[in-house]
Amino acid sequence: MNIEMFERANGTFGVRNRIAVISTVACANHVAQLIANKSDLADAYTHAYGCDQLGKDLELSFNCLKSMGTHPNNGAVIVVGLGCEEILPYKLYDEIKKEQPNTEVIVIQENGGTTKSVELGTEIIKKFESIISSQKRVKTDISNLTLAIECGGSDYTSGIGANPALGFVTEKICDMGGKVVFGETAELMGAEEIIKEHSANNEVYNFVTQRINFVEKVAMDLKVDLRGTQPSPGNIEGGLTTIEEKSLGGICKIGKAKISDAIYFGEKAIKNGVTFVDTPGNDIACTLGLCTAGAQVVVFTTGRGTPMGFAAAPVIKVTANKNVAVNMAENVDVDLSSIVEGKISVEQGGEIIFNEILSVIEGKETATEKLGHKEFALYRISPIMT
Repeated sequence: MNIEMFERANGTFGVRNRIAVISTVACANHVAQLIANKSDLADAYTHAYGCDQLGKDLELSFNCLKSMGTHPNNGAVIVVGLGCEEILPYKLYDEIKKEQPNTEVIVIQENGGTTKSVELGTEIIKKFESIISSQKRVKTDISNLTLAIECGGSDYTSGIGANPALGFVTEKICDMGGKVVFGETAELMGAEEIIKEHSANNEVYNFVTQRINFVEKVAMDLKVDLRGTQPSPGNIEGGLTTIEEKSLGGICKIGKAKISDAIYFGEKAIKNGVTFVDTPGNDIACTLGLCTAGAQVVVFTTGRGTPMGFAAAPVIKVTANKNVAVNMAENVDVDLSSIVEGKISVEQGGEIIFNEILSVIEGKETATEKLGHKEFALYRISPIMT
C-alpha cells in the first residue's frame, strides 16, 4: 500500500516536517523554548537533565536526544546548549548532523547570553522555515511506517473496546510489512502466558519476562508488591482491580500478531512486525521510548481521558468510553464507544482507527496537535547525584 511521507537523507520517512529545538541541559531550556516560539513549525525539546548524570544514564539521555534530532518527523534541528554541561552541545550536533544535514548549534555561554542566543536562533529558524517549506511528500510503501501503540488512563472499556480494535490495526499493518512498537513493561505483568503464545521465539519471550521480573524486583526492593495492587486510583475507578486485569486488557493492543523482536529503551526497531520496547508505564517516558524506536505516529487508547501529546510525533487519542468521548471531546480523535454499545464490531472499530492513521499521515492534525500538546521528557535510569 502506498502512502505519502517526507523522505530524509538517512533513508527514513516522516509524517511531519518540523523544526526540533533541542536543549542539551535544563539550564538551556528557556532559551530553547524562546527560539521555538518564533515559528509555528518548531517544537522545543526541553527536559530536566543534561548534568549530574553518569555512565549508562548519561549515555541514554544523549542517545535519546540524538534520536529526536534524527527523528524522521523533523526536517531541521537546532541544538541549544549552555556550554558547561555533561551532554556536550557540539558532540550532539555532530552526531545529528551526520544524518540530518539541516542542523545548527547555539551555545549560550559562547554567544553572549540569552538575548543574543535567541536572536541567532531566530535567524536560523527563518532559514530552516524556508528550506522545509519547499519540501514535498513523496510516495512510499507503508512498510516504511512504524506505528507506536500505547494505552493510558485505562478502564474497563479499554480492554473490551479500544485495545482490541487497535489490535486489529496492529495485525493489518504487520500484514502490510510495516512495524508496530509497544512497551509499558510493568503493565504486562500477569500476561506472561499470553506473551509466550505471541512471542516469535524463546529469545523474545525470555527478554520480555526478564524485564517484567526486573521491574517487579525493583518494586519489591522498595517494599511495594505490584501484583494485585498496582492500578492507579483512576484505573480502579474505571473498573480495573489488579495489575493482571490491566495487563490482560493492555496486551489486546497487539491482536493476534507475533512479537518478532524485543529491544531496550533507546534502541531502534529494525524488524518488520511487532517489536516490544522495554519502557516504563509513565505515558511521556513510554512515548519517548517508542519514538526513539522509530515511531512516526502514536495511537494512544484511553478509558479515563488524557490530553498528553508528544513533541516528535502526532498522537491519536482513541476511547471506547462514551462519557470521555463527550466530556473530553476536544481531546479525542476516535470515539469507539459504539463497540461497547454493540453497534459496531471490533473489526469495524479497527478500520476506523486505521483510516484515521492514514489521514494523520497525510497531514490531518490530531487533537493533541490542535491544542498544542507537545510534551517531552527524558527517562532517567539512575539516582540524581548530590
